[in-house]
Amino acid sequence: MTKKTFGVIGVCGANGNLIARILNQRGYDVIGTDLSSSEKCRFKKSLEGYDIELYYGETPDEFFEKSDCIVPPASLSKNSAIFQKIGDSLFELNDVIEKFSPDKPVFGITGTNGKTTTTTLLKKIAYDNGITPSEHNLEKMQGNAEYIPILQSRLDGDVAILEVGTFGVPGTVKRIVKNSNIQSGLITNITPDHLNDLGSFMDYAHVKGEFIEELNGKQLIVNGQDPTIMGLLKEYNFEGDLITFGVDETFDRINPKECVCGREIKVKELISGCGYYFCPCGITTPQVDYIATNIDLKNRTFDLHTPDEKLTVKMAMDGLHNVYNVVGVIIAAHEFLKLPYDKILESIATFSGVEGRMEKVAEIDSKEIYVDYAHNPAGVQTVLSQFKYLFGDFTCVITISSESGDEGDLKIFNSALEFSKYVIPASSASQKTAQELLLKDSSLAEKIIFDSVDDFVKKGTLGASHDEVKDGIKKALGCDCNLIVAIGEAAVKFKSCVDDLKL
Repeated sequence: MTKKTFGVIGVCGANGNLIARILNQRGYDVIGTDLSSSEKCRFKKSLEGYDIELYYGETPDEFFEKSDCIVPPASLSKNSAIFQKIGDSLFELNDVIEKFSPDKPVFGITGTNGKTTTTTLLKKIAYDNGITPSEHNLEKMQGNAEYIPILQSRLDGDVAILEVGTFGVPGTVKRIVKNSNIQSGLITNITPDHLNDLGSFMDYAHVKGEFIEELNGKQLIVNGQDPTIMGLLKEYNFEGDLITFGVDETFDRINPKECVCGREIKVKELISGCGYYFCPCGITTPQVDYIATNIDLKNRTFDLHTPDEKLTVKMAMDGLHNVYNVVGVIIAAHEFLKLPYDKILESIATFSGVEGRMEKVAEIDSKEIYVDYAHNPAGVQTVLSQFKYLFGDFTCVITISSESGDEGDLKIFNSALEFSKYVIPASSASQKTAQELLLKDSSLAEKIIFDSVDDFVKKGTLGASHDEVKDGIKKALGCDCNLIVAIGEAAVKFKSCVDDLKL
């Protein structure tokens, strides 16, 4: 494409911001505009250091006069006055994707739980070893769905390491993998989530299965102790370079999980939905390629048996679920980044985790307060079981409104009842669940700290307001436990509320 000046409309939005940066990095003159003011431009900071002329507020005629090609937001109505001004200068989002391909190796990470921790750790290992991954740099934006991973893969960097998410919509994962040119990837697990959108676990699993389908014939690293993943590999006749991993540990419980064949199989769970399993259709726990043994969660160490040697791994994170995450990352760093094990282990030993994952946020009156982003039934069960194992008694504050609806809310609440000494429902969804449980069993009143049901309207998994999170933690401080665990997106988003409680 000859040298042109691109005008990008909506540079304060995620897509517009990324498009402007991609074009500028590719050597084009770029000017940007947005209806937001400079002070309210959400992603303005990520535009710093770029040679991009910016207009805020009403778009001036000068913007259109200077632009050879104009990129509008995909959401801009073709009947709008500003769209009419674009005329023959139109250059759309799909044109950007088609004309500017990723120019680097691309690795994708998907799954229901552990994506962010795994992605962040793999990037840290890359940085520690002089490899620069492309970064979307959209402040407080997870960026694992829609067009963000696709555009991120086109930003400058030695490699792209992408978190591939989905809101349960068929075709989403396939589009990301294909348009990001992902050459290899990792699947952490597949457990029930977003079921309101799709109606069944298997429908949701097959959305994740698009990752397998698109990477067929390529390299794929998977949790071999997840029967759903192994079943999908069989269903899609995966024939690429498959690397499996797992842990050697005593199973915690036996729980049912739907197999891809339609049967219900009993999983001897190590973490939620993963462990030892057998189905008459032929799906059974494989002898994995990488296995963690001699796991000492108290001291955060384990041995990792690779196809070539045994490694001693020291983590700075807690929990068996993070053993799974770390093993997957070790494989990815060795296979994709081509790094020796000793360099990988050095980085792992200094990675204390992602903000909002088993994060200690305060200590008030000798009581430690943790928050964790866990927001679906499997994630909550896994995290709370690890808190119980590592720390003993705790009070659980629930700030979640499950994407799986009432069924998910009940599963989350039951996990809280199972693992914690006291349960404080802070979200309206958990309060309604508490009310229903107390009507059935009044003895639970000794364990559930509950007043009444509020009317907060959830936003996605954001099931509680700032004041409700604060009130829930305040109630927890009155319980006779020295550990408080607040779970859910709201707990993480509003974790600063603990500062008010210190006064």
